[in-house]
Amino acid sequence: MIKGFHHAQITIPKGKEDEAREFYCTVLGLEEVPKPESLRGRGGFWVQVGHQQLHVGTEDGVDRLQTKAHLAYEVENIKEIAELLERHGVTILESVPIEGYERFEFRDPFGNRVECIKAI
Repeated sequence: MIKGFHHAQITIPKGKEDEAREFYCTVLGLEEVPKPESLRGRGGFWVQVGHQQLHVGTEDGVDRLQTKAHLAYEVENIKEIAELLERHGVTILESVPIEGYERFEFRDPFGNRVECIKAI
């Protein structure tokens, strides 16, 4: 039986790892974790998100702005994360309300859709 998620993967354009590390590790404060030696030649990097990992892979020829696919980060303080993102030039997008939650969306610097959500 399925126990839960081990990791999720998003993609960025090939060669943009430094820019992605700046956003995911420096701005969002996620800790990079080592990739297995067997996968290092593929590009990208991995970060720890709570008990799971986010694998940032590389892929060209993808229009990330055209998809509804997304990650949703559960956050402790929705206002604080929105302000942090805005200070770094990220546009906060309104989300359809869901009873019992505060939430918003944004696009990362590569067009990936991301949601931040907090139970109220």
